[in-house]
Amino acid sequence: MTVQLLSDVTTNLDLQKLPQHIAVIMDGNGRWAKSKGLPRIEGHRRGANTLKEILRVCKDWGIKTLTAYAFSTENWGRPVTEVKFLMVLFERLLRKELTEMDEEGVCIKFIGDLSPLPESLQQEMYHSMEVTNNNKTIQFNVAINYGSRLEIVKACKAIAQKVQLGELSPEAIDENLISQYLYTCSSPDPDLLIRTSGEMRLSNFLLWQMAYTEIYVTETFWPDFNPSELKQALLSYQQRDRRFGKVS
Repeated sequence: MTVQLLSDVTTNLDLQKLPQHIAVIMDGNGRWAKSKGLPRIEGHRRGANTLKEILRVCKDWGIKTLTAYAFSTENWGRPVTEVKFLMVLFERLLRKELTEMDEEGVCIKFIGDLSPLPESLQQEMYHSMEVTNNNKTIQFNVAINYGSRLEIVKACKAIAQKVQLGELSPEAIDENLISQYLYTCSSPDPDLLIRTSGEMRLSNFLLWQMAYTEIYVTETFWPDFNPSELKQALLSYQQRDRRFGKVS
């Protein structure tokens, strides 16, 4: 994105009051493709390009963390051919984009249960996390085979085991401790959730972390979500009065 275009898009935005962590539910790839008479996989391919663009814009605007819901634990129920395509797409994108993301200072983290994923994809994921581990410009969390309820259950089991072994007192368990056992322990809670395609639900995404997250829903399908759409979400965010249960 050119400097002039970046300046045009950010007009009216207060760049000092941007969310530091944005989470996105990238909904509508399949419906976007259907509306254009294309196979669903084309929607996913276009959606991947959109995610790359939004990641770069977030980086350029100084947003420190972007978390994208790429594949949920429930998505295994989709057609086998679509799931296989997504796994191949994830792997190809990592191989293609890793060098550029590393050069731009992106720190990549994959959150979720990675163990059921294809071995070659897991290798690419762990490699990309190792290569970009020390990057500081923006943290890019990609939620794959992620389910928030499962995440919380796994955290509870890990804490319970510590108690059982006598390594942790029950009295020491508080919100901060539980947060340390979640996949997102290296990130602050999201300030803003963006969901595309008009669906009004969280879909088992970051349930613990989004206790006080501002929510923005747009009818736009994810493949059509662009920097101007992101600006509208940020303008809406900047008009919110975030009281966290208190009185202004």
